[in-house]
Amino acid sequence: MEKTTKKAGTAFLLEGIGLKKSYRQGPKPVEVLQGIDLSVRMGEMVAIMGPSGAGKSTLLALLGGLDKPSGGRVLFDGKSLYEMPDRELAGVRSRSFGFVFQFYHLVPELTAQENVALPAWIAGELVGSAKTLRRAKELLSDVGLSARAGHRPSELSGGEQQRVAIARALTNNPRLVFCDEPTGNLDSATGAEVLNLLVRIHQEQGTAFVVVTHEPSVTRVAGRVLLLKDGMLQESSHGT
Repeated sequence: MEKTTKKAGTAFLLEGIGLKKSYRQGPKPVEVLQGIDLSVRMGEMVAIMGPSGAGKSTLLALLGGLDKPSGGRVLFDGKSLYEMPDRELAGVRSRSFGFVFQFYHLVPELTAQENVALPAWIAGELVGSAKTLRRAKELLSDVGLSARAGHRPSELSGGEQQRVAIARALTNNPRLVFCDEPTGNLDSATGAEVLNLLVRIHQEQGTAFVVVTHEPSVTRVAGRVLLLKDGMLQESSHGT
């Protein structure tokens, strides 16, 4: 297991310390995560691999402030996420974090441009403002979709929807982006395109990424690869 060796908040952008998560199924609780330590530095790309059902998505939700652990802490910039008031935590999630999910989670009634602008509106920018829509159009151009800005999700391919989701995750210039199986719902060629896009963003903008995946191709571009198995996390060699 990877151990945290420095004082909280002095070296890392994000830290999970002793993270545990259990669910009750029948008379006994099921322990999904059994005391995980994980650190992410500024600008680092970390891949988390493991078999289906190992708890990868659960871990990502804890790290991203989407679900509370049964035990342990998550620190962002040295501050404990789950000791923050709800409003402060919501602000961290909307302004400092970005999220990319396997099934896109785009709003079907909105255009691609409006979907990308949505996090800025949620964070408090004026809905429909020209500035926000212009930023959204620029992000769509960055992911190769400027010509599709006015299309709704049902009019886009799976790969295009995922690229919209990536652009949306970058709207508020997050310091850390969480990706939950970002290529898992795509064919291999489209998945490779999406992966290359994530790597380009990581390299050009210095954004930190935590990518949960079962795809070996992701591990070849990550700076660090971790394996989640039997509720524990350990370092893994690339390509395994």
